[in-house]
Order: sequence, then structure tokens, then C-alpha cells
Amino acid sequence: MKVLVIGSGGREHALAWKLLRADRVQTVFVAPGNGGTATDPRLRNVPIGDFNALADFVQVERSC
Repeated sequence: MKVLVIGSGGREHALAWKLLRADRVQTVFVAPGNGGTATDPRLRNVPIGDFNALADFVQVERSC
């Protein structure tokens, strides 16, 4: 399963880190992310701040 966390702060980092501990979660995307979320290879920062662009990103990732 892929998960998207929206935000760039410490709370979002903590949420993303915790989500990675779930067996079913393969990748956690963080938009726009931060330096801390860039350190784990299963976390991927997504430099998108526009909600329409995020919706497009989700549709593309959903089909992969």
C-alpha cells in the first residue's frame, strides 16, 4: 500500500515514520516533505504544494 501525508513539519514526519511500521505499507509519500523525511529510503518527498497537482499525482501513483 502507498500512503500520502500532506505537510512539512515534525508532526507529518512522525506520522510518516509510524506509517512505515505497518506491514502493509510499502511507500509513504510526504508532500512537500522536509529534510528529515528525505533520510529514509521508503519515504519520498513530493515537492508539490498545489492540491490539484497532488490529486493528479495520486491518480498516477494509484495506477502504478
